[in-house]
Amino acid sequence: MTDLLPDAVVRYGDHELAVIDLHVPVEANGTLVVLVHGGFWKQQFDRTHTREQARALADAGYLVATPEYRRVGGGGGWPTTALDVEAAVNALPVLIAGLGLTFERAALTGHSAGGHLVTWLLTRALAVDFDRVVPVAGVVDLVLADERHLGSDAVLRFLDGAPVTEADPMTLLTAAPNAVVQLLHGADDDTVPIELSRRFVAAHPWAELVELPGVGHFEFLDPADPAFDALLELLRR
Repeated sequence: MTDLLPDAVVRYGDHELAVIDLHVPVEANGTLVVLVHGGFWKQQFDRTHTREQARALADAGYLVATPEYRRVGGGGGWPTTALDVEAAVNALPVLIAGLGLTFERAALTGHSAGGHLVTWLLTRALAVDFDRVVPVAGVVDLVLADERHLGSDAVLRFLDGAPVTEADPMTLLTAAPNAVVQLLHGADDDTVPIELSRRFVAAHPWAELVELPGVGHFEFLDPADPAFDALLELLRR
């Protein structure tokens, strides 16, 4: 649908996939939302599958930035994939200002593997000061995800021989970040089981987990589903 197309596409680097979709609200609420797509870091899943979600967030008043990144099978994998997302975030203040847009607050959210990437970003010094981070159905425990062979051994392929400790927010996050961290997960998720999020908050008491009974993995991507409303509620807090 053409109305789902971004209002602008900006570049954050030189490689082909170094682009960010921007969805601009008609009535802005002053908050930038960086929305990182998932897909188990695999090449076949790109940012286009989050466009309904991005447009709905823009309709709710958010300036939405959806970065693309190199993925496994297309020049990505660890650490390239994560560094692409970091570079995109760090480029945003200048890129947004260059379009004559502004924001006063910023939130960071990502679904599935995007949940892993946004949680990993908590370990980095960024050009955007996020006050809220919401990993949704996130792969936030790479050890357990690897043990469960999630995504047809997606973690194994993503790391490609690198130690899991280099990429796993479970072990990398040793102190509470400045941002409020609220994980959102469906209790009936059989793609990324909720145990990953439960283990994360057990290891990091400063993080909160919101569990949604009867919800699976993909409902969060559908703006017509109540699960998406739960994401909106966390972003509004």
